[in-house]
Amino acid sequence: MKRFAQVLPTMVLVSILVFGLQQLMPGDPALVLAGEERGDPKVLAQIRAELQLDQPLPVQYLHWAGNVLRGDLGYSWRNREPVSMLIGQKLPVTAQLGLMAFAIALAIGIPTGILAAVKRNSVWDYLANAIGLAGLSLPNFWLGIMLILLISVKLGWLPPSGYVPPSEGIGASLATTIMPAFVLGNAIAAVLMRHTRGAMLSALDQDYVRTARAKGLSRARVILRHALRNALLPVVTLGALELGTLLSGAVLTEQVFAIPGFGKMVVDAVFNRDYPVVQGVVLVTAFLFIVLNLAADILYVLINPRLRRA
Repeated sequence: MKRFAQVLPTMVLVSILVFGLQQLMPGDPALVLAGEERGDPKVLAQIRAELQLDQPLPVQYLHWAGNVLRGDLGYSWRNREPVSMLIGQKLPVTAQLGLMAFAIALAIGIPTGILAAVKRNSVWDYLANAIGLAGLSLPNFWLGIMLILLISVKLGWLPPSGYVPPSEGIGASLATTIMPAFVLGNAIAAVLMRHTRGAMLSALDQDYVRTARAKGLSRARVILRHALRNALLPVVTLGALELGTLLSGAVLTEQVFAIPGFGKMVVDAVFNRDYPVVQGVVLVTAFLFIVLNLAADILYVLINPRLRRA
């Protein structure tokens, strides 16, 4: 309940920050929107009046915040479309890409981290750490370009860029998203592997693990039922944050693969000084992070029975 009570103050603070920090961006939105008529003072004054840019900042913020409370995120200054509609179009794209990347990260990172901890100081441990270090070190945009050159250009297995929604075919949609999802998931898998390994090493040295072994429980049950459940707590926290980052948009990866998601929309909005779009995306992203943190708190209780008694 305390976490739920923090949602509204957090969103208010985020809204103030994003609204205030945007004013520090260089350039005048009216000049961008005026286009070829940017030299006409009357046109610029008319645009500023229509967008309320001639009002004091507190008045502008209160007007925008009041609309947000009514569920109105405003209209894009660039194309005059509702911000909520633009977010509704782009969020499913980024959500599909982010969830696929997160699934890949979980499938690689957690089993590899468990194996590295169980086989401590063995060849498997060194190999897992080397792979994890490579995943952390390789830039996403470079890995994406290399995959395009190898898999798309040389082998011709997958399309190099673009996006096909699932409604037009699951196979075609997976073909356009599997490479960018792997690029994103690879980096997160490396982080999850290292955290899982560290948490598992700590759990395997605890007294309750030695007691479970002394009772004659199988090695697999000791590792998966006792050690892993306690080791997953920090991994759940990290996973919630990484998933929130994925859902907020992977700018470079979306640019490399020409994926029309959140990241590309934010970049275009910043360059065009399209403040309502930037503000709407940041608010939605902040809300997603809050929801994911609440979900992590619930998972803590499901994973660790001791928290239920507390």
